[in-house]
Amino acid sequence: MTQIESDLPEDYAAALTTLKGLVCEAQLRAQRVVNSAMIELYWNIGRTILERQTNESWGSKVLDRLARDLRAEFPHMRGFSRTNVYNMRAFAAAWSGPEPIVQTPSGQLSWSHNVALLNKLSDHELRRWYASRAVQNGWSVAALEHQILTGLHTRTGAAPNNLEARLPGEGTDLARAVAKDPLVLDFLGLTEEAQEHAIEEAMTLRMAQTLAEFGPGFAFVGRQYHLDVDGDDFFIDLLLYHVPSDRYVVVELKAGKFKPEHLGQLNFYVAAVNDMLRLPRQAPTVGILVCGSRNERTVRYALDGSAQPLTVTSYTYEALPAEEKETLPSPAAISAALEHNPADAVEA
Repeated sequence: MTQIESDLPEDYAAALTTLKGLVCEAQLRAQRVVNSAMIELYWNIGRTILERQTNESWGSKVLDRLARDLRAEFPHMRGFSRTNVYNMRAFAAAWSGPEPIVQTPSGQLSWSHNVALLNKLSDHELRRWYASRAVQNGWSVAALEHQILTGLHTRTGAAPNNLEARLPGEGTDLARAVAKDPLVLDFLGLTEEAQEHAIEEAMTLRMAQTLAEFGPGFAFVGRQYHLDVDGDDFFIDLLLYHVPSDRYVVVELKAGKFKPEHLGQLNFYVAAVNDMLRLPRQAPTVGILVCGSRNERTVRYALDGSAQPLTVTSYTYEALPAEEKETLPSPAAISAALEHNPADAVEA
């Protein structure tokens, strides 16, 4: 084996890596083509059913028989169950506009994504909104369902902020990306009485879900991130990075009600990160204060007096239905995981 390896050209490894990349790209293109063809097929079946029901007496018995006959004719295809045939009809009814289905946001999603959109939403514009963001952000079906259940469309850009005032020209778009209110932290499995340290530990344990809740494009930099300011030690609760806007995001956690002095600390951290960590090519750092509750007028006054671009968001554990909450880990389970193997938990 060693002799064979020594006879290989020096650039063989690089060429193999390139070819592997080409194979993976081809596989992804093929998957997209197959998915688009299936979505178009299901839409056409649904449209045919709708047309027959309009012009002829195609009731539930006919649809049941249609499902059985399609399964018998195409036994290798798993998509012709009775439920799925009814979903096809609903799919065609939901996307009945003039544009080809493959050119819509739904046409770029999997069938499972589309079934989730049909089952969870009745408003067409909301379906399109969530479908577009699922495509943009690469959401899994579970992530899509979570965002629908927690009403992402009502939370995006809703947190009080001074971003446009401090970052003219980009603050409005940035607010849509980072100023979500409230943050839904059901997945942490904590109670309303949880203190900042417990929230911070649980967020770190379930970092992937935490980043997803903050919004697309966030990356984790550090927890209790240390800043040495001429011998004085300071620790940022969570330091994130927003890749789309190329900037650091400082997150401070306050379990209780908002107080104006909270923004003084956050102002300091944002200024310090700009001076000590930010590179010339990077956009100005933004701060997010996450608190248990707030008085809107107090927040507005405090934001007006803040020199740095900041947003103040609240958090809740109450947005998910009871059946969804039952699947979440208990506070005891999270505490046990942190106590027994915290390092592995963070890496996971």
